[in-house]
Amino acid sequence: MAKFSRWWGKDTRKGTPVVVTMENPNFSVLEIDGPDAAFRPVDKDRGKNAKQFTWVLLLKAHQAVGCLSWIGNFLWALLVTIKKRLILGQGVGMESEKSKGKLLLRIILGFLVTALAFLGFEVVAHFNDWHYFQNHNLHIPQTWEIQGWMHKLYVGWLGFRADYVAPPIQSVSNFCVVLFLIQSADRLILCLGCFWIKFKKIKPRIQGDPFNSEDLEGSGYDYPMVLIQIPMCNEKEVYEQSISAVCQMDWPKDHLLIQVLDDSDDQSIQLLIEGEVLRWSQKGVNIIYRHRLVRTGYKAGNLKSAMNCDYVKQYEFVAIFDADFQPNPDFLKLTVPHFKDNPELGLVQARWSFVNKDENLLTRLQNINLCFHFEVEQQVNGVYLNFFGFNGTAGVWRIKALEDSGGWLERTTVEDMDIAVRAHLNGWKFIFLNDVRALCEVPESYEAYKKQQHRWHSGPMQLFRFCLPAIITSKISFWKKSNLILLFFLLRKLILPFYSFTLFCIILPLTMFVPEAELPSWVICYVPVFMSFLSILPAPRSIPFIAPYLLFENTMSVTKFHAMVSGLFQLGSSYEWVVTKKAGRASEPDLLAAEERESKAMNHLPLHRGVSESGLSELNKFKEHQESGSKPPAKKMNKIYKKELALAFLLLTAALRSLLSAQGVHFYFLLFQGVSFLLVGLDLIGEQVS
Repeated sequence: MAKFSRWWGKDTRKGTPVVVTMENPNFSVLEIDGPDAAFRPVDKDRGKNAKQFTWVLLLKAHQAVGCLSWIGNFLWALLVTIKKRLILGQGVGMESEKSKGKLLLRIILGFLVTALAFLGFEVVAHFNDWHYFQNHNLHIPQTWEIQGWMHKLYVGWLGFRADYVAPPIQSVSNFCVVLFLIQSADRLILCLGCFWIKFKKIKPRIQGDPFNSEDLEGSGYDYPMVLIQIPMCNEKEVYEQSISAVCQMDWPKDHLLIQVLDDSDDQSIQLLIEGEVLRWSQKGVNIIYRHRLVRTGYKAGNLKSAMNCDYVKQYEFVAIFDADFQPNPDFLKLTVPHFKDNPELGLVQARWSFVNKDENLLTRLQNINLCFHFEVEQQVNGVYLNFFGFNGTAGVWRIKALEDSGGWLERTTVEDMDIAVRAHLNGWKFIFLNDVRALCEVPESYEAYKKQQHRWHSGPMQLFRFCLPAIITSKISFWKKSNLILLFFLLRKLILPFYSFTLFCIILPLTMFVPEAELPSWVICYVPVFMSFLSILPAPRSIPFIAPYLLFENTMSVTKFHAMVSGLFQLGSSYEWVVTKKAGRASEPDLLAAEERESKAMNHLPLHRGVSESGLSELNKFKEHQESGSKPPAKKMNKIYKKELALAFLLLTAALRSLLSAQGVHFYFLLFQGVSFLLVGLDLIGEQVS
């Protein structure tokens, strides 16, 4: 620079003219006689151009200042939001984590601190014009022209990074990429199987119409005895519509019994549910209210206790509906006939349909996931394997299959998957009906969804530990054993959350600071986008949300990974069971139809006068209790999720490092993924909790 300054300051012009030719033909050829030829004073007749050039510079400067001002305002608003969340999040607002659960947070924070240190190092190197180090394919020059101790330290770090840090990161990266490709191939095969089912119109069918009186074969249909169970716990928002829907089933009343299995520990809610059961009992519905004094085993313990009743022995099938499910009146007529002349059939599973799928962005993304689960996973496994995981609700079991498989066990938080695996090992077959649906709702707050996903991903790992010896020693075929161990448990329950978290949340940011360990663009962008497109096909109206879906799935990987590790190593959080919070929503047509059905039932079903007076008194009591105990609604507030926030800053730090090295695809992915983690960490997706 000093030589250039002395050369620039000379008045005399030396040297030969230089002709600069641009390779692009759109540019002209410029001849420069000397170093200051291009900067000579302009002629007077060109003064207007100089003024225009000055105004252009001023305009550019104004735009730059405006851009910096906007960035500053955005950062300030973000800091204010974080401050408010931290203040409001003290106490009940903060994420409650146990001592063992904080290990993952500490690991993420360690990566974040290391990344910040590396970023500071790289920024210093960038502004000191050490550009020849950015091309990591070149060997480090052996030179003694070191510009200070920091430059020397940077050169030493480059050698250590290339020789000792990059190889293990590259090995783990390659391993995760292989797992990613295997899981992508599995998803692609499932989609092709679903396409073939649609193309060939393959689905379980009932021979004839067993309920058509004009059909000679079906006129004498013998309605089997069906038991309906509605397990619930403190379901104040949804108990009424669920009981109402089940009580209006189109099935002979003398062949139907409804058990409302209430595990509520709130006495006011117990009175409300008991009063609702009493109201339908007065209309002639065969319905029973059961409440356990000792609440052990959660839902599995509740179902097990109900199945031990003596009167259950006279029933052949049991249909299970969670408290927020509203089946159509013809549900039993569409499911139970499949058991006829099919003694090996143990389960008929129906599909879920969601009344609040368009409520907010969180519910829309859940709808994409669950549509793929039912349309592709459950349907393909049901058609080709006669086996899939029971969804815990909206299904009809043959009671003999439950008893033959050992009944409900309380050893895991996924009792539905547990009974399904044991029934499969005992030779029972399953049927999935994609065209039979039961209305329900998905969680509208991230807090409720996070707890639900934790239970859904920790329970399978618990179950895998318990079931592995039984699977190996069972009498089923080798291919069915391989499907259970390799695909059902390892690939879809363990490998998927492992590589999603490790590859996209840890390895990718590290490769920005260790560029010798490369992660190709097709792993970051093209294959995930293609897989997301396949996942979104069962819900075509959600195609505009393909980018948020991809980012949100990676964001949820931290919760799923933590849950998987907790279940696999039997950590304390793997035994947590938190009832998913419901909003009690129903679409307007559903409410009108339910009201119409209820009015018809009021007209056709006689009241039992023997209990009318006591029943009315009980109804008045719980209504008075409800009115007296009513409280103003709790104030909704945001929570802080520490792991998601730490990962947000880690990814954004890596995005800044990627910006220095001009890696386009990596930078944009890290930037948007970091923003996604930030929004989730500040609880800015979905509804807030009370």
